[in-house]
Amino acid sequence: MEFGTAILLVVLAFLIGLGLMFALFKLVPVFRNKQASKKAERIIKDAEIKSEHIIKNAQLDAKTVTYEMKLEAEKEIKERKQEAINAENKLTAREQSIDRRDMALLEKENNLEEKNAALDRLKQDLNHREQVLKEKLDAIISELEKVSQMSINEAREEIFKRVEEKLSQEIAAFIKNKEDEAKDIADAKARDLLALAVDKYAQEVTTERTVSVVALPSDEMKGRIIGREGRNIRTLEQLLGVDILIDDTPEVITVSCFDPIRRETARVALELLIKDGRIQPGRIEEICEKAKAEVDKSVKEAGAQAALRLGLPRINKDLLTYVGRLKYRTSYGQNVFEHSIQVAYLAGVMAAELGLDQNLAKRAGLLHDVGKAADFEMDGSHVELGVRLAKKYGEPEVVVNAIESHHGDVPAKFVISHLVAAADTLSAARPGARSETLENYIQRIEQIENICKQFEGVSSSFAMQSGREVRVMVVPEKIDDLASFKLARDIKDKIENEMTYPGQIKVSVIRELRATEIAK
Repeated sequence: MEFGTAILLVVLAFLIGLGLMFALFKLVPVFRNKQASKKAERIIKDAEIKSEHIIKNAQLDAKTVTYEMKLEAEKEIKERKQEAINAENKLTAREQSIDRRDMALLEKENNLEEKNAALDRLKQDLNHREQVLKEKLDAIISELEKVSQMSINEAREEIFKRVEEKLSQEIAAFIKNKEDEAKDIADAKARDLLALAVDKYAQEVTTERTVSVVALPSDEMKGRIIGREGRNIRTLEQLLGVDILIDDTPEVITVSCFDPIRRETARVALELLIKDGRIQPGRIEEICEKAKAEVDKSVKEAGAQAALRLGLPRINKDLLTYVGRLKYRTSYGQNVFEHSIQVAYLAGVMAAELGLDQNLAKRAGLLHDVGKAADFEMDGSHVELGVRLAKKYGEPEVVVNAIESHHGDVPAKFVISHLVAAADTLSAARPGARSETLENYIQRIEQIENICKQFEGVSSSFAMQSGREVRVMVVPEKIDDLASFKLARDIKDKIENEMTYPGQIKVSVIRELRATEIAK
């Protein structure tokens, strides 16, 4: 019984559970729908509230933007109104200015008309006066012709003659003043330039003769050099191309030759023979070849050393050999090798001061006398030979022109050519640099004096200071003070055109008027 009751309770509980489950399945969706509806309503309300806020904010923003745009529009309108007012004011001022100008122009036009009328009246008056003066002048000229017994043409010629004399004096005075000014400026510039050049390079005096003297250890050596029946000395002279002079001078022999290279080769060969002691024809040939090789080596080293001293790169080696040969060449007692280096230094210094190519000026200065290294074996002057060598070894046009123009044979085309000529004159004209023969000295003195005596009004002339200055005495009645300056200039020009000389010659014209009376 109890068991049945338990089963009944279980069944009842199961049924109740089924009912509850059924009720839950039915009620849960309904409950959920209600919650969803409430949530949706709440969301809709929130959305409506937010939309209202957004609309209100948008309305406020629109009002703000509209207000700002209104303010900007009003501001722009005010600015444009102000611009229009300013433009109107400018136009008004311009109109007033134009009006004033019109008034001024009208006044000027009226004044000009009045002035033109006055000028017309003045012109008529002047024409009338001119006619009256012309009539009076014709009458005066007629009277003058009657009194002076001269025609108009004769009077005109007389007047022109007097005017010409007066103008010639004024022109001479003007030329003198301009020459003095130019001379002062040129002297100052030249003095500074040459002084600087000389200061930067110390001159060296190298003097050689046309003969070389070889010292002997004893007079016995003379006989050995002569050899049996003179065969040794004949062999030496034939191989070396020189003259060997053996005289009574103790312990020396003299080598004579115009070619300095041969003379130097002979000197070296004799010294080697004397040192060796074996003096015979076979040994002489060996020694002569050795001496020639030593001299050639010395020549090449001298040329290379000259280029190195001057800092000149890229010079043809064969051309430098000719430069080295100048070491044994002299001109009026001055060593041409040292002279060329001096000219190169001086030209380089002057080129540097003038802002020109210093190395190119040095190159032209070094090679300006290179033709003297070949004038013993080739035909032509040293200028022609130098130009030929420079062109052969591809030297620049400036260098070629400097070589051919440094003695005035052709015009100088470049400033560097003028500098090389100036440096050459400076090196050669330095006192003691060169020596001259007495005959050449006397000829130059006589030529200077004869040139001066060719001019009219010259009474006498005297060359002084070894031909560096000439003083010309003139007849005071024929040459006045102003004409003296013109005479000095004419003599200077004639000396420059007809003479060749180192340095410069000063021309001084002296005019002296003496009044002498003897009281008895």
